Amino acid sequence: MVGGHLRRAVFLDRDGTIIHDAHYLARPEDVRLLPGAARAIRELNDAAIPVVVVTNQSGIARGLLTVADYEAVHAEMERQLAAEDARVDASYFCPHHPDFGGDCECRKPGTLMYRQAAAEHGLDLTASYYIGDRWRDVAPALTLGGHGVLVSSAATPPDERERAAQEASVAESLSEAVARALVARA
Repeated sequence: MVGGHLRRAVFLDRDGTIIHDAHYLARPEDVRLLPGAARAIRELNDAAIPVVVVTNQSGIARGLLTVADYEAVHAEMERQLAAEDARVDASYFCPHHPDFGGDCECRKPGTLMYRQAAAEHGLDLTASYYIGDRWRDVAPALTLGGHGVLVSSAATPPDERERAAQEASVAESLSEAVARALVARA
């Protein structure tokens, strides 16, 4: 909290939003930042807007990667961002999948990870932005009262893009989505 006030944040999906989606990424050497991602995150850093990564990692439940693999990939992403003077302020991941262990509250579009981030970092969920390349990344904005922006990618199903255009908003890049969050800064 800043001066006793909650701060707005930008919640970002990881795979397909910050880094190339390699499907169940387990090897740090396969991490590749998407073009413009570091610059967009650095702009949020420069504006003192917390950047929080929220990601589903069902490959852990499926046995395709371990928590240690996830952490190594995350560390490499952070290293690559730092090389371009950008940083994430917090990161949360859901290791579950309903077909492998049952339902949970953290798997997006569930809101547990967002609520946890808000409690731990003094964040105003209603003033925050929720950005990702799939509907599940944007949907929490509707539940929590924030602003959802779907970053359209080749992996974004057309029906999810259409739904986001009707119920939230769509951007062609992370840079465009971040620019909206920065303009809204009031």
